[in-house]
Amino acid sequence: MAKLRHIAISVKDPEATAQFYESAFDLQRVGKTDSTLAEGIYLSDGVMNIALLSYKTDEMAGYEEGEDERGKDFEGIHHMGFVVDNLEETEKKIEDAGGKYLMGRPPLDGIPSTFYEMKFRDPDGVIIDVTH
Repeated sequence: MAKLRHIAISVKDPEATAQFYESAFDLQRVGKTDSTLAEGIYLSDGVMNIALLSYKTDEMAGYEEGEDERGKDFEGIHHMGFVVDNLEETEKKIEDAGGKYLMGRPPLDGIPSTFYEMKFRDPDGVIIDVTH
């Protein structure tokens, strides 16, 4: 079983965008990131999360040559994330349904030292994060 966990929006200025969603929709800040992947702010309504991300490189934004425009300068809804019961089973279901693996694998020892997500593309090229 999968549950929608978050929607990520690629933005130029996470702080300004966060202030908008806080003021317009009373969303609450629940986290912040500044990693090699992106700078960002996480907001929540208590059930769903929105990740406001400013990607640092085209590669980290999931750009693939000739496939799409989702480089670091892309603005708009970037991807969505799902929490699943079984990552291996879900990977097979995604691929059987026409999706393809993009990046990210859990640590081989089974004990993650940091939060991770596997990334896939659906048949239309939309990026999907999957974690358990």
